[in-house]
Amino acid sequence: MSSSVQRKRIRKSPAARRAEIVEKAAEIALSEGLECITLRRIGEELDVRPGLVSHYFPSTEELVAEAFGSAATGELDTLLPAEPAESVGGLSPGAGTGTGMGTRSATERLAGFFARTSGPAWNDISRLWINARHLTRYRPSLRDRVALQEAAWRGRLAAVIEDGVTRGEFRTQEEPSVVAVQILVVLDGLGADGGADADMLPPVVARMAMTWAERELGLDRGALGP
Repeated sequence: MSSSVQRKRIRKSPAARRAEIVEKAAEIALSEGLECITLRRIGEELDVRPGLVSHYFPSTEELVAEAFGSAATGELDTLLPAEPAESVGGLSPGAGTGTGMGTRSATERLAGFFARTSGPAWNDISRLWINARHLTRYRPSLRDRVALQEAAWRGRLAAVIEDGVTRGEFRTQEEPSVVAVQILVVLDGLGADGGADADMLPPVVARMAMTWAERELGLDRGALGP
């Protein structure tokens, strides 16, 4: 028998190949920065021709925007997972509005969010946001994607705050969307000021976002974390 048996090449579906390209680009974005994403670099990392990458993304700009969107969405789902609404008669009370009450308290969800906004993973996503906002000055596709992700992060956080107000856990004079923006502004400021050494900030500074949120939402100090 001939020893030269031709190996079958497994042909990936277009959807699977595109997802693979975006995943690798997002990985590079988080670890090295958006500027390091090129069609050639992705081709080398995946051991495919750059032409295959350009088939799915004709320009690097499109791939950079998609990579940022994928990374930002993934981090949001990790930091503040969407809570399934409780079913009432087979229907979700807040379906489509983001206001359905989930299985955990709003305080627990918000505390979990703050607990995850520290450490290497948070530092990586903070740097990525700074990187992306800087590049939006001359990359329209990325600018549009940053705006979409900002709206997604604000919406997810505002839904938790609104849930807390509905449950009677939170008391605030502001709209939930306004409180959400204020929390994110403080976290962004800490990320920009602390940079890679955010974990080395004095505890009272590192806790600024939590302290402000507790005060604004009528919670006892320490309700959202140590």
